[in-house]
Amino acid sequence: MYPDPRVREFITRHFTAVRVHPKQTPEAFRELGDRYNAQWTPTILILDDSGTERHRVEGFLPVEEFVPQLMLGVAKAAFARKDYAGAERAYREIMDRFPDSEPAAEAQYWAGVSKYRATNDPSALKATAEAFANRYQTSTWATKASVWR
Repeated sequence: MYPDPRVREFITRHFTAVRVHPKQTPEAFRELGDRYNAQWTPTILILDDSGTERHRVEGFLPVEEFVPQLMLGVAKAAFARKDYAGAERAYREIMDRFPDSEPAAEAQYWAGVSKYRATNDPSALKATAEAFANRYQTSTWATKASVWR
C-alpha cells in the first residue's frame, strides 16, 4: 500500500491499517466517508480503539511530512488516553526527527501542554512559550503559546 519502507514500517508498528478504495469497495467507501466526513482522497484517519478520530491527513505528502503527521496522530491518541508522558515523548520525537516539518511547531505546543497535564506545573507552559522564541517563532502555534509568558 505504501511504497516507502519508512512509512510501511511506521504504520505496521503503530496502526492496524485499513484501506477503503472508492472503486474497489464503493459501498464501504461511501459509508465510512459519510461517517468520518472524508471529503477527498486520500484521507488518512487515525482512530482510537473506540473509532474516535484523533488525527486526519488529507492529500498526498512527501515522506518527510507524512511520517511526522502519522506521529502526530500517535501523540494525539496518547494524549486522549491521558497518557501525558507518552504523548509528550511522541510530540518531542517529531521535533527531534523532523524539526523542519509542518507538524513540528504543533508538536512543540502540545509537548508543553502534555507536560503541564502530567505535572500540573504551569512552568511547563511558560517554558513552552519561551521555546517558541528560538523555534517556530512565526507559527500560529507560537501565537497560541504567547499567552503563557
